[in-house]
Amino acid sequence: MSVTAGDETVERSQVDLLLDMFAQLEELSGQRNAIEARIVEVIHQIDAQNLWGATGCRSLKHLTAWKLGMTDANAELVVAISDRYEEFPRCISEMQEGRLSLDQVGVIAQRGGEGSDDHYAELACEATVNQLRTALRMEVRPEPEKRYPKREFVKYTRDGYTTYKITVPTLEAAKVDAALDAHHVALINDHDRDEDTVPERPNPEWPPHIATEAEVTEGRRPFPTLTDAFLSMVKAAWDAEAARRPHGAHTTVIVHLDPEKGAAWLHRGPLLSEADRQLLLCDCTGEVWLEKRGTVIGAGRATRTINRRLRRALEHRDQRCVVPGCSAQRGLQAHHIRHWEHGGETELHNLVLVCPFHHRAHHRGVITIEGTADNLVVRDTYSRRLARGSLARPPSEPPPDVPPWRGPSGEKADWWWYTPYEPPPPTAN
Repeated sequence: MSVTAGDETVERSQVDLLLDMFAQLEELSGQRNAIEARIVEVIHQIDAQNLWGATGCRSLKHLTAWKLGMTDANAELVVAISDRYEEFPRCISEMQEGRLSLDQVGVIAQRGGEGSDDHYAELACEATVNQLRTALRMEVRPEPEKRYPKREFVKYTRDGYTTYKITVPTLEAAKVDAALDAHHVALINDHDRDEDTVPERPNPEWPPHIATEAEVTEGRRPFPTLTDAFLSMVKAAWDAEAARRPHGAHTTVIVHLDPEKGAAWLHRGPLLSEADRQLLLCDCTGEVWLEKRGTVIGAGRATRTINRRLRRALEHRDQRCVVPGCSAQRGLQAHHIRHWEHGGETELHNLVLVCPFHHRAHHRGVITIEGTADNLVVRDTYSRRLARGSLARPPSEPPPDVPPWRGPSGEKADWWWYTPYEPPPPTAN
């Protein structure tokens, strides 16, 4: 194929532009690696001195994801390197020099065996992250002393249907089979095979199913399946739990209060601290008995419980724990911003959802929750306001002086020549 001189000039200028872009990427990649190495070093110092607990965060990973604006996956990599900072000095040194990335060192720190620093530092100079994962899977690992039974629960939704996949040991699976069989037999016994009358519309009490066209047309009740038995088992468990512990009324707490001594204690129980008393009375039915010189003189007002409708409104509004940096969405507890015994109302403006960790932390004085639900102020141990924004600021110093990083070679790995890392045999001592 022949080209004109003009075409050659245009094609060459595009190649030169692409090479110039590559050079800029290599320079920026080296600086990024060095900056991320510095971030890991700072996180390691925070962890070594146990400073992250004062912020009210649930873990070092939550602090990293919150303050650095990272995803949970990237925060896990940073924390994994921080946890094994002393075990992989060469990998971290290569990262500080801009020659290895956070993802490369992170997967090594997550899965690398003890003493494998030199082995993976050499491999990472040429291998991509996926190739490093393959090498780590090939690593020779000692058999664990005790294996715990495998349990797994997977849920995924597609095309309007949800599929559940559960994996349990065989002995526990026998319990599931027995329960399914019992509910299946019960549904079959309740099923009327010789039903002469055809209802005008399907019975709303019938379990969900995928009915045939004839069943839909004729209004016949479908024959129960194992899926119906499973849903029946779930409904029975739900009804039993609702009867045992109605939503919004976790327990009944009877508190005896002596106004003269300023002391409170549980009915036929020990004395309560102020923090424990308020924690117990945040979301429950309570009875307060006033005593004077050991004699009951009256009963205080009962708490207004958080009913189902109010709980749903809270979940719709807050969706997750209201403490900045916390992403917990399950097991949340309703908290009175102004406690009920101080005149706080059980209304939306005075209620927020918090996870059990931060609920206990608040009542123990680790964090404070003030204001109203639409203008909430959360402060840490040192009375500093916690905000949802990250620590990202415009740089005030020049970028690190490191050489450009060209990245892995990108060649296809021929694993037949690769020797997986094998830890040295244990010594007699």
